[in-house]
Amino acid sequence: MLHGDLFANSREEVNTMQLALEERKTKQLPHGLMWANVFRASGKFGLEEKVIPRAGVGEAVIQVRLTTICGTDIHIVRGEYPVREGLTLGHEAVGVIHELGAGMTGYRVGQRVLVGAITPCGQCEACLAGDRSQCGGALGGWRLGNTMDGVQAEYALIPYAQANLAAIPESLSDAQVLLLADIASTGFAAAERGKIRLGDSVAVFAQGPIGLCATLGARLMGASEIIAVDSDPNRLKMAQRFGATTVVLSEGDALAEIREVTEGRGVDVAIEALGIQETFERALRALRPGGTLSSVGVYSGHLQVPLDAIGAGLADHTIVTTLCPGGKERMSRLIRLVRTHRIDLTPLFTHVHPLEEIDQAYKRFAARADGVLKVAIRIS
Repeated sequence: MLHGDLFANSREEVNTMQLALEERKTKQLPHGLMWANVFRASGKFGLEEKVIPRAGVGEAVIQVRLTTICGTDIHIVRGEYPVREGLTLGHEAVGVIHELGAGMTGYRVGQRVLVGAITPCGQCEACLAGDRSQCGGALGGWRLGNTMDGVQAEYALIPYAQANLAAIPESLSDAQVLLLADIASTGFAAAERGKIRLGDSVAVFAQGPIGLCATLGARLMGASEIIAVDSDPNRLKMAQRFGATTVVLSEGDALAEIREVTEGRGVDVAIEALGIQETFERALRALRPGGTLSSVGVYSGHLQVPLDAIGAGLADHTIVTTLCPGGKERMSRLIRLVRTHRIDLTPLFTHVHPLEEIDQAYKRFAARADGVLKVAIRIS
């Protein structure tokens, strides 16, 4: 169980959180209703009463214990990624099973589970081909907080639940596994999609939560040189903790420093983890001929590829993109990495808020205020 003082900056913050939790508990909603963080329009969102969902065939309802805010949620509330009005936000959650629909086997009510941010059906052409994040069509596997109500709520409905709930070992806390639902899996996938080989040199542009997980992923894949690039010295310190061998401030001549580290050769793999033209282009220019650019950023504007950076199309570069892999098999693999102490993601949690302070949590996270990396939202 995640305790408030695990992440809070001060005793006052702990007390504020506890008071807010008690206030919500004392305001009893009518039976069958819950609190949820609902999107209304660009810049407009907040807690509203909603009906607790019921599980249909092959579905599950979880009582959410711990969730968080993703960079994609910020794109949504800024109006940069369109979703319907009235949608419950969020796609990263740990909870306990509240209700199981018909056809569900191997699970029980009260069981603690990790919920995948991507919820593939497991049966369509894309799923059977191994492209689970593209279930049913482009970006189709991302349903929670996108095309259906998400998990920043007291309860959440999980589709295709047989394929998308991973049991959590009793020895692990909620906080230890929560980030496996999305950002860790996504960051690791960026390294995997880049096909990093033993001894490769890798540059990771932007050391936000996903970039930091990409840095950790590069280490797990066996890269010999991992160059972390960011404008924030504190994030670069965290990057070193996660496996970076060299850190570079992006305000300087980052490309020149990368060339120096690689003796003029360029890196084998560059990972772009921010989603803007500048970092995409820098990542492309950092590559050696024949290198791979693994792009994991979410782009909300036009993206251009400069011809000289790809040798007019003849530099043998490979550009790949990544959406978080889905399914319980993927989550179970990552849980094993935590259980065997191969990875520890808890340093990424810098702040905790109760659900009542969801607006403050969004403001802090969006502004990158107070050294924030990831915000934990404690619900139950």
